[in-house]
Amino acid sequence: MAFEGEFHPPNIDKEFFPVDKWLTDFAGGAFTLDRLMLVRLLMAVVLLAFFVIAMRNPKLVPRGVQNVAEICLDFVRVHVSEEILGKEQGRRFLPIIATIFFAVVAMNLPAIIPGLNISPNARIGFPLVLALLGYITFIYAGSKRFGFARFIKASVVIPNLPPALHLLVVPIELVSTFLLRPATLTIRLMANMLAGHLILVLLFSASNFFFWQLNGWTVLSAGISLLSIAFTLFELLVIFLQAYIFALLVAVYIDSALHAENH
Repeated sequence: MAFEGEFHPPNIDKEFFPVDKWLTDFAGGAFTLDRLMLVRLLMAVVLLAFFVIAMRNPKLVPRGVQNVAEICLDFVRVHVSEEILGKEQGRRFLPIIATIFFAVVAMNLPAIIPGLNISPNARIGFPLVLALLGYITFIYAGSKRFGFARFIKASVVIPNLPPALHLLVVPIELVSTFLLRPATLTIRLMANMLAGHLILVLLFSASNFFFWQLNGWTVLSAGISLLSIAFTLFELLVIFLQAYIFALLVAVYIDSALHAENH
């Protein structure tokens, strides 16, 4: 079976989501709505609508969309929040942890949605916001329990060390606990989603190229097409895995703040 056609490279002159031109002259373009920001807003509306519809008239025995929403919430509550923090503290911090989990999932999903084709988390802004939310919650949890100064001291000073070693250990603990945690949360999520996007772009571009340039169903074009589909399924797994890891690490950091004196 043969096809005649021509390979067309991607054209980014005309975006499916156009830049909001009237905002480009306001505040130096700081509030311009580019494609990724519009995708963020779209997915935020979809996520909000999902939970509003699911919980607008909750039943004692859930059905339909309510049942799906409760299964998702129970997964975060049982396997992330309460698993790390215990029942009491898990329920206390569940709103923050669940918000982070579902926000990451919602912003990751466009990576495999036709017409969107990229995760907003592939750019650093939203992962940084979520990391800062987790970071502020972590600081709040420790400060609320011990007081701010006592919490900082308990987090960076390891008991029973020789005094001379504190000169080395305290700066290391300060950097790793209060600087690297939000940075690693941000970079891990962004880098994984960006790498997945780039690989999908390369695979589907190669599939398109070989399909037309090699004139139809060749072994190479068919193989790359199957590989593209397989990697899309793998990217779907990564979408949920990254949300789970992000929420889990936030819960671990909160737990470490609540038990800072056991450092």
